[in-house]
Amino acid sequence: MKKTLVIIPTYNEIENISSICNAVLLLNDDIHLLVVDDNSPDGTANEVKQIQKNFDNRLHLEIRKNKAGLGTAYIHGFKWALKREYDFIFEMDADFSHNPADLPILYEACATHGADLAIGSRYVKGVNVVNWPMSRILLSYFASKYVRFITGMDIHDTTAGFKCYKSSLLSKINLDKIKFVGYAFQIELKFKAYLLKAKIVEIPVIFTDRSKGESKMSKGIISEAIIGVIAMKIKSVLGKLEI
Repeated sequence: MKKTLVIIPTYNEIENISSICNAVLLLNDDIHLLVVDDNSPDGTANEVKQIQKNFDNRLHLEIRKNKAGLGTAYIHGFKWALKREYDFIFEMDADFSHNPADLPILYEACATHGADLAIGSRYVKGVNVVNWPMSRILLSYFASKYVRFITGMDIHDTTAGFKCYKSSLLSKINLDKIKFVGYAFQIELKFKAYLLKAKIVEIPVIFTDRSKGESKMSKGIISEAIIGVIAMKIKSVLGKLEI
């Protein structure tokens, strides 16, 4: 897994950050990890600084001044990664909802089997979600169905946030033109990859809800996705969507 970077955005993840950093970095000696922290008041960044001593320049930390949204955190990480010429760039949550053991599977899809984007999918084979209430499962599942219907993407888990990109794909996307800052960011990146005719594959994974810390989901994030997807599709039809 050479030239591989995992990006984890954080805000108040002190309960998870040490465990997730160790789980990712002990998986393979070639993996690097970048934590993009939005100046968490609970001391998440300070905990990362302590862990850095154990990993010989493989654990990196970027601290932003304010809480500015998931999308902008990933954009910050993508630019950081492309500048340092990583070949494979992952998105991953800090709360163990994404299993670090699945990282090599997504990597192989891109490094060996030619995918430009590999998605850790909850819905490509049934519904693989653990510890979510039924209301949350239905919201997520039908949100993905809605996005698939509106955009025309042949992707079952359109809102998934566990992904591996080839840097060659990310470098084709104008990261300064990404509009969404919440979870709709995940949809926008997939849609732009789709418009670029990237090879996108879905790998079935089991998603397990966080056991520590608090979810960042909000009504504003949901409304951004519902309204934003329609606007994004209309712009693409009119040829006005900047990729």
